Amino acid sequence: MMTNDFQGISLSRLGFGAMRLPLLPDGSAVDEAQVDAMVDYAIAHGVNYFDTAYPYHGGKSEGIIGRSLARYPRESWYLADKYPGHQIADTYDPAAIFEEQLERCGVDRFDFYLLHNVYENSIQVYMDPQWGILDYFLEQKRLGRIRHLGFSAHGGLDILKQFLDYCGDKMEFCQLQLNYLDWTLQNAKEKYGLLSQWNIPVWVMEPVRGGRLAKLADGGLARLRALRPEEDAAAWAFRFVQGLPNVKVILSGMSSLEQMKQNVDTFTNDRPLTAAQLDALLELAEGMKSSVPCTACRYCCDGCPMGLDIPAMLAAYNEISFAPEGNVGMRFDALPEDKKPAACIACGKCSRTCPQGIDVPAAIKALADSIAKVPSWADICKVRAEEAKKNNA
Repeated sequence: MMTNDFQGISLSRLGFGAMRLPLLPDGSAVDEAQVDAMVDYAIAHGVNYFDTAYPYHGGKSEGIIGRSLARYPRESWYLADKYPGHQIADTYDPAAIFEEQLERCGVDRFDFYLLHNVYENSIQVYMDPQWGILDYFLEQKRLGRIRHLGFSAHGGLDILKQFLDYCGDKMEFCQLQLNYLDWTLQNAKEKYGLLSQWNIPVWVMEPVRGGRLAKLADGGLARLRALRPEEDAAAWAFRFVQGLPNVKVILSGMSSLEQMKQNVDTFTNDRPLTAAQLDALLELAEGMKSSVPCTACRYCCDGCPMGLDIPAMLAAYNEISFAPEGNVGMRFDALPEDKKPAACIACGKCSRTCPQGIDVPAAIKALADSIAKVPSWADICKVRAEEAKKNNA
């Protein structure tokens, strides 16, 4: 198993993410027997990093992974959990949640703990002194109940900058959505560069983008196979993030023992991509996008009567065109109604000033329509919170 040093700790470069655990055939519950088999295989092959969170699997993930790991000596594995500040409500007291998480997992400390999902609509919660979130968890770290404190981020580059300015000197690592497609699609290249400037190591989430990069179209797969016949599409995605020097842990939300075996095999030996192979992979990524060619020159913003952040909306349009999901819409949750995509009045001034000739109103309307069809992140969080309450009742 490939490893990385992190503050004197040897961490497996492959981490087991417990967000997509295998289900029983009828889908009614997590298949705990298969989880145990996956954990057994992982530990036997050198995986020592396990990641869960308060809302995963309706609040069940923490207990399941905790029970499975408890079969092994505590010093043989590292457990990461997260505080759900992005789901904040009156009942989400940091102390109460933290104590509940320790009990669920059956541990007296977390090796790694994260402020979960810093993005446009949650950053003010994390920075709001009424909640005392940062101070509480820094105190838990001082007491030894948290060994390393970090955060996960789904927000844009400006949000990441704002959060780092607020508490970057206190964060030891950052979990970031990073893969060869989002390198440009979600501006991950710039986010990775910013974290590197802060000397904050990166933990990768979604290295195969929820499985999308493991199932390429025949033409794309054939092109990669011609360059590396022995490796499948998922392995190419892993090799990309393995090649980034500031990446310490790469999480995979594995849903079967077979996936575990395949990923462990990929992380057994370091096989860096050549410059030609990297160029081919990034070129393939560009071809996977059905994107508008916005260069973020912002000429369109000057004459917009609604004062919309048009480049940000066009970037979101490009992303949601590839994969409609709630993560795109959540960036606009915190905006007032008159600044959201649906506020566009289609006056056309933006298109007339666009050097790229983009039909901006059409793209923004398509974005607004897509967001309306996908549950908002706030709605998703409410559902997960209700599920967690029911499961704990």
